[in-house]
Amino acid sequence: MVNSTDFGKRLQKILDFYGLSAIAFSEAINFNRSTISHLLSGRNKPSLEFVMKVLHKFPDVELYWLLNGKGNFPKEKRKAFSTSPVTNEEYYQKEKEQQVKNLPKKSNKSPERPAITEIRKIERIIIFYEDGSFKSFEN
Repeated sequence: MVNSTDFGKRLQKILDFYGLSAIAFSEAINFNRSTISHLLSGRNKPSLEFVMKVLHKFPDVELYWLLNGKGNFPKEKRKAFSTSPVTNEEYYQKEKEQQVKNLPKKSNKSPERPAITEIRKIERIIIFYEDGSFKSFEN
């Protein structure tokens, strides 16, 4: 059973980790602001829909930690079948190197641009920051 007060504290840790206000968090997961406020205060227990939206939007959150406080936040990323311990910094460095290797090679040719067949208006621009926060600009 989920303890509402403790759940609110864990939810606050998520907000602090990503540098989000309650309002920005509610917009990020597309959830009612008052619900977020009630969860943070411990007044209400989270719904399954709320939990699933948090887990989908914030992959560093572990389900068991969010609901029961057991486990880790942020999620520890470990390689399967590793024979030697690897620090988080080493792991992330190796992941970054692997991603760079997988990038397509640059060509000296200028890329061909597709013909524009219709004029489209920009509806929204979202800028994501390294700390997990973001800003959304709507037309």
